[in-house]
Amino acid sequence: MQTHTATTPFGRRPMTLGLIASQVTAKHIDQDAKVSKWQVFRDIREAKEALGATDRALAILNALLTFHRDEELTGEGNLVVFPSNEQLIRRANGMSPATLRRHLANLVTSGLVIRRDSPNGKRFARKGQGGAIEQAYGFDLSPILARAAEFRELAEAVAAERKAFRLVRERLTICRRDVVKMIEAGINESVPGNWRGFQRRYEAIIARLPRTAPRQALEAISNEMEDLWADVHQTLELFVESQNLNANESHSEHHIQNSSPYPHPTGEDKNGSGNKDEASDTAEHTDNVRSLPRRDLPLGMVLSACPEIAPYADGGQIRTWRDLAAAADRARPSMGVSPSAWQEAVEVMGLQTASIVLAAILQRAEHIRSRGGYLRDLTERAKAQKFSVWPMITALLNARMEALEKAVKPSGAAEPVTGQGDALTTADGPLEISSALRDSMKKKGW
Repeated sequence: MQTHTATTPFGRRPMTLGLIASQVTAKHIDQDAKVSKWQVFRDIREAKEALGATDRALAILNALLTFHRDEELTGEGNLVVFPSNEQLIRRANGMSPATLRRHLANLVTSGLVIRRDSPNGKRFARKGQGGAIEQAYGFDLSPILARAAEFRELAEAVAAERKAFRLVRERLTICRRDVVKMIEAGINESVPGNWRGFQRRYEAIIARLPRTAPRQALEAISNEMEDLWADVHQTLELFVESQNLNANESHSEHHIQNSSPYPHPTGEDKNGSGNKDEASDTAEHTDNVRSLPRRDLPLGMVLSACPEIAPYADGGQIRTWRDLAAAADRARPSMGVSPSAWQEAVEVMGLQTASIVLAAILQRAEHIRSRGGYLRDLTERAKAQKFSVWPMITALLNARMEALEKAVKPSGAAEPVTGQGDALTTADGPLEISSALRDSMKKKGW
């Protein structure tokens, strides 16, 4: 005689759609299905939060699995275990009966086990001939076998989420440390920059960081912190690059001073007043900005030092300062200089000086990675009255003159002819320097 399989719980416990769904899932088990019960239990333990299972419920599930004698759960075997509450309490480390009942209900609600209650609510098994179990009332472990693949995927997803959370926390921690230390370095080293603004941005970002935050919130905060890191790092990097560039320009200036082709005519000048002049020149270069000429640079000198700006002029010729300013404004977009950086440079330096600076940056464009950032740095130095265009132009002009002389004067050749002006040709185009300008540069030591 066949017995009806119980589908509803005993007593006052209600029937729910979740219980029906668990029973439907348990029905669709292949006869050849086979899983390791302890491997599935480890997957369930990893995904317990996603499943809604509690720690105590998992302890009870572990005890229930021990009542299943085989190491594997199979579709052909009997998956109903029927321990008494006393046996479960003993194997669940002695939890109270009320706690046991509460967490058994959690296992059922989570869909991990199914209640197969007897008519009187007792758990037992009825055996037939030969000792085989014909009918068992207790807890059905079929959902564990039926949902084994689901539990494995959940466990992998939880592990991936845990790893992503750990990585974003590490990224945020390192980024916070870098930003704080770089801001301190910028302030301590007196680097030009909006350090107070950087500090306010940092404090505003940290203020939105809760004590316990989900990964998505940490991702958003970390992205903001990385943007701040990029701005602070770029400020320091541009300053270091500008210092290296200024050092090279300063070296070129000293080279011009020490390579004057005009020797002292008398021994008195060499041994007497000449020493005073040399000492005076050295003292002047200690503060080269203050010792530079106060007058404006000649336009011809600028064009000779920076011929790359000429193609941007209307008609390819620059005759006035207005033409130079128009050419600089046309060259600016191709150099990656933003309108705001150009406008700020014009306001601080003036249109003429800003145009000269842009022409000089264009001339050395291949050596400057961030032209806009370099222009902003020079603008900040100009605000502090620590910048002059004279060293830039004289260094560029000297470099072109040296390259020109090497190109047009082979070994053993005569000195180049000079008259009203020198007109020499290089690969970059004609370099025209008047005799008066050349003599003035030599006398000044440029």
